[in-house]
Amino acid sequence: MLQKTLNFLQECRTFYVATTDGDQPRVRPFGLVIEHEGKLWFGTANTKEVYRQLKANPRIEISATSPAMEWVRLSGKAVFESNAEVKRKAFELLPMLANIYHGPEDPVFEVFYLADAEAVFQGMGNYGAKPEVGRF
Repeated sequence: MLQKTLNFLQECRTFYVATTDGDQPRVRPFGLVIEHEGKLWFGTANTKEVYRQLKANPRIEISATSPAMEWVRLSGKAVFESNAEVKRKAFELLPMLANIYHGPEDPVFEVFYLADAEAVFQGMGNYGAKPEVGRF
């Protein structure tokens, strides 16, 4: 299920990350997802509200929809960990990060992985059918 989720998010290119700010939901687009050692990793800046929100409440939900109107809802717990290898991979996958950060060692650039992840796949073609659900 991890590989299917990774492939789906990468093919969609843009996916939406939901957090909470007190009792207010907040959603924003993301585009970086990396598989490393059996976990899905994401990146952000520690100067952003999303970072503060995830530190206050690490529960997260991610959603993406393909052009074929299939979608995934991915939920879990954001675990921030300074992982130099993941940061290097991020800059290899998305060279445009160099326009935002001063390289993988930039102390503003943070990476996190999803713990207790659950992916739920469904789509318009099979709406009403039991969704495909998996944990990783």
